[in-house]
Amino acid sequence: MRVKVDPKEAVKEFTEFSQRLKQGRELLDKTKDRDVQIATTPKREVFRQDKTTLYHYEPTVKTTMKVPVLVVYGLVGRYTMADLQEDRSLIRNLLGQGVDLYVVDWGNPTRSDRWLTLEDYIDGYLGECVDFIRAKHKLDAICEGGVFTVCYAARNPAKVKNLVTTITPIDFHAGAKDAPLHHGLIGLWARSMSHQDVDRLVEANGNLPGELMSFVFSMMTPVNALTKYNVGLFDVMDDEKKLLNFLRMEKWLADRPDHPGEAAKQWLKDLYQDNQLVKGEFKLGGRKVDLKKVTMPVLNVFAEEDHIVPPKSSQALKSHIGTRDYTELPLPGGHVGVFVSGKSQGILGKNIYGWLKAHS
Repeated sequence: MRVKVDPKEAVKEFTEFSQRLKQGRELLDKTKDRDVQIATTPKREVFRQDKTTLYHYEPTVKTTMKVPVLVVYGLVGRYTMADLQEDRSLIRNLLGQGVDLYVVDWGNPTRSDRWLTLEDYIDGYLGECVDFIRAKHKLDAICEGGVFTVCYAARNPAKVKNLVTTITPIDFHAGAKDAPLHHGLIGLWARSMSHQDVDRLVEANGNLPGELMSFVFSMMTPVNALTKYNVGLFDVMDDEKKLLNFLRMEKWLADRPDHPGEAAKQWLKDLYQDNQLVKGEFKLGGRKVDLKKVTMPVLNVFAEEDHIVPPKSSQALKSHIGTRDYTELPLPGGHVGVFVSGKSQGILGKNIYGWLKAHS
């Protein structure tokens, strides 16, 4: 079958294509690293221990809540995701509603941190940050984060007034059977190895390399990973705002720190492979973490199309904790979209603030 091509239309499309390429090239040429800044919300360092830093955000309006909020991100990635750009920032959203906000930055683990465990991070560094905030405010702190804060709250219920979790895995095996193949790929990858394989992986590298985890994440959406620098970049390269947003996301993705070796072993073996948290077998410092000790009010935020932490993995929290004051907030989109998508921005900050205010 022969397809007729209108020469005039072909020339027109080629001209438009060339013009977009020219505009895109000019935009890329003039774009410098200083133009692609992330996590720009003003903050100041108030506490430091080893590589861990506690920051206090400068208020943007009068503080309307007496109880401060502590944002806790995991070790696999950066807290800067919650403050990626000015118009799509959970941090700025909460500050704009009068929340007194802190954030923990774990820094850049190196070979010297090879033997740090989850106990060091949860009982040690996180515990010291919470105690610093409590000493200053004489009030309980609220932790918004994942597995770290759930474990900390279970071990220190008197120190946590309210608990907000976002896209947090609790049952590390939930949803594995029903989900598409690329959903929960980290769990499938971890369970494909033996305990000895995990040990060899960490011992060969000293830590769990950030570059390796970036590769694992990219394999969850292989088509996107292969096309984002041609098809994806071409779609935005002649629009300065969209181009800068694209580059900010790439900057965040490239800034993935190594995961301390011993903590990585616990994360992969005890949680992803053996699912010890929901079994009541997970230990920190020789003591089991009893999720029933989570007796404070809980708001659990998850993404309905999350391919990294399946919704069922997060929703399992309800049946394992000891509080009846439990609320779920499902959000449209995927794992990263919770923090950066336009749809989530209109829901997440507003609902977190409303829930916190009701429980303050």
